[in-house]
Amino acid sequence: MTSALHPQEVLFAGEKPFPSLPAVDHYAGTEKLMTKALALQQELGPVFDLTCDCEDGAPAGAEAEHAQMVAEIVNGPANHFGRVGARIHDITHPHWERDLEILIGAAGGRLAFVTLPKARAAADAAAQIAALRRIEAATGLPGTLPVHVLIETHGALREAWRIAALDGVESLDFGLMDFVSGHHGAIPGSAMTSPGQFEHPLIVRAKTEIAAAALGNGVVPAHNVTTELKDVAVIRHDAERARREFGYLRMWSIHPNQILPILAAMQPDFSEVEAAAQILTAAQDQAWGPIQHGGRLHDRASYRYYWELLQRARHTGMQLPAELRQRFFAGTPAH
Repeated sequence: MTSALHPQEVLFAGEKPFPSLPAVDHYAGTEKLMTKALALQQELGPVFDLTCDCEDGAPAGAEAEHAQMVAEIVNGPANHFGRVGARIHDITHPHWERDLEILIGAAGGRLAFVTLPKARAAADAAAQIAALRRIEAATGLPGTLPVHVLIETHGALREAWRIAALDGVESLDFGLMDFVSGHHGAIPGSAMTSPGQFEHPLIVRAKTEIAAAALGNGVVPAHNVTTELKDVAVIRHDAERARREFGYLRMWSIHPNQILPILAAMQPDFSEVEAAAQILTAAQDQAWGPIQHGGRLHDRASYRYYWELLQRARHTGMQLPAELRQRFFAGTPAH
């Protein structure tokens, strides 16, 4: 197997592969909740990301201390899988650039991504990304960090395609609460919860446009949180609607109870995963030339689909056969 070519070597020659991200982005704003989330991540494996919140989580007047605490969390031994990011303040806040200086200066080598909130237009996101790149270079960071951008204003929605196309953007995230609030009462509060969030025409339009802009630019669309914290069936149903009706591949979580139901909803169909395993195994054995499977012809176009599906299965915690893990995921953290 050592001489067999890996899908990443063959299927994405000359272009950027679609980002392979865990299906859950879990937010925590205090040290206690961040530590608790990392303990759960140790238990479940890297099936969810942790975003440490330096925006809403930071007490007014103590922004620097909060960012330093987040940097210590990112650098700490509990960050076993390297899947911890941080959300900074928005561009109108006087501390946003200092957030970056503290986080990148102290923990840039271990941060998984940086999230930018409340962009009013593509220019806002571009300005914050430019500052991030400048600070990365000044601190001697060898690479550049992926950027996630929240779409939660009228201007950001209007320019969602431009934002998704910015260099370094890995995910577009829908901020439902701020988006509804930005309509000055024209959208009822019921649109912040289910079923209203999936039925109000202005919210449906926003969710559809964000998902289309993300997928059209090769970045991951991330769905807003569900406000239900206890009823697992409701949480899973919200995630299923986000995935199946709107094309979202990732979803925010704000409580540990939400993580497993979201993961279950985001998992691909098991029979399709089985087919993907058979097709990719046969394709690799044939040096990625065309094959027949189940009476159908497959080539590199369909191999890409099945490879991304297989990665999504793994990132949602599906148990894959040992041979498959050895072929395609050797040397990466096991779940």
